[in-house]
Amino acid sequence: MNYQEFVDGFELTTCIISVRKFPDGSYGDIRIVAGNKPYIDSIENPYNGASAHMLNNKFIPNSPYDKYIPKDLNFEQTVYRCAFQKKPVHTYLKPDRFECWLNQYIMPVESDNPDIGYCSYTLDITMDVDTEIMTHVSASTASSVLETCIKLRGRNDFKKAITDVLGDIIKLSGANKCTLLITDFKECTCSKLAEAVREGSGEVLDSFKIPDDFFEIVKTWNATLAGSNCLILPNAQEMEILKDRNPVWYKSLTDAHVNSLVFFPLNNNDETLGYIWAINFDESKATKIKETLELTTYFIASEIANYQLLKRLEVMSSIDLLTGIYNRNAMNNRVDRYIAGTDPMPRAYSVIFADLNGLKKMNDTEGHSAGDKLLKNAAAKLRDVFYDSDIYRAGGDEFMIIAVNVPEDVIEERIEKLRKDSEDPDSISFAVGGYFDNSGGDIRYAMRTADERMYADKERYYKKFPERKRK
Repeated sequence: MNYQEFVDGFELTTCIISVRKFPDGSYGDIRIVAGNKPYIDSIENPYNGASAHMLNNKFIPNSPYDKYIPKDLNFEQTVYRCAFQKKPVHTYLKPDRFECWLNQYIMPVESDNPDIGYCSYTLDITMDVDTEIMTHVSASTASSVLETCIKLRGRNDFKKAITDVLGDIIKLSGANKCTLLITDFKECTCSKLAEAVREGSGEVLDSFKIPDDFFEIVKTWNATLAGSNCLILPNAQEMEILKDRNPVWYKSLTDAHVNSLVFFPLNNNDETLGYIWAINFDESKATKIKETLELTTYFIASEIANYQLLKRLEVMSSIDLLTGIYNRNAMNNRVDRYIAGTDPMPRAYSVIFADLNGLKKMNDTEGHSAGDKLLKNAAAKLRDVFYDSDIYRAGGDEFMIIAVNVPEDVIEERIEKLRKDSEDPDSISFAVGGYFDNSGGDIRYAMRTADERMYADKERYYKKFPERKRK
């Protein structure tokens, strides 16, 4: 076949790609055999829309593809399957390495050499997302994506909704397990948000533990993806490719008996929020999995971004920004939930009020910055003493602690420690009052009694140290 003549018949950016297959089924060189004028312009013309993201080269027919674009494991596997399994592929995506969206069509092309496969690669570039193109999918894929959206938006329990979606991915892919990991690249942390397993697979939900040093592996994933939107390794043979690209990750997977892997980053607004993967899946469903998850993960990432935003707003509305402990709003909400019965009243609990002595004097004599520092140190001291309890800043210089299932003698011991420390003029000083309840009684009575005892303690304190009484 005259491949140059073939590609010249296309108006869109088009090239012919060759893939060499070895006797063991693995692939070798992937080359750009021929390209039409728009394709060659994308490489040679620096003013072309795509050229800013490609190397400024002269096009030479039959050159290795990575002479013109960065190596991409997902791209290699896609053209290999297309060339030899004769399965056409359509994707619409925004790789990390590009600032634009790529509408890609990969079609098998006949070959007279059984060891070399060919496919055409046609590309249309849009600078902004085209939602109409995104909806051009099969009816079954559209149904799966719609079901995902309904589950994500229709349930109040976000983690339960995510777990159900992972279960659907298992049904779609025939995988043994599907996991969603949340990442924070600023804090260098990661955590498992949800996981699902296929019944009868032998997998268990808690089999994948996140070790302390796992983020060291996570940091390598984006480099392995090399700007691609996914990684699909359908069998142990193709897993070997990962052994060369990322040996540490490969070892962690094989140690966990992973023989095949579907792996997608969850990106939103140019930020990687996490990753989703399925292991030991049905190889025959690779194309269907890719088509469905390219859309599904788009919506999952969007919902995770919304979920995280709401969590941040929730924290901002419940945390005292100066001291870092819970604020009065959080305290009132918790008390209201107890009163309304929304939260069950603990059988054994304590309420402690601690009023910071000397704050007004500090503000008046040394300024509010010194007073703020005193409040921070006071909150830190309460965290040290009541390390297993919830601490609230109830007012300007007043704190409340709710301790659940902490024995009464331990609570009294801690209160006495605060009182003793308060008598030292160089120590942070509190007036303290507490109430212990072991019958799940009314928290309003507990709060009122603890508050009365705190004021009585303040009177005792100033009688003993009249010179410290604020004027």
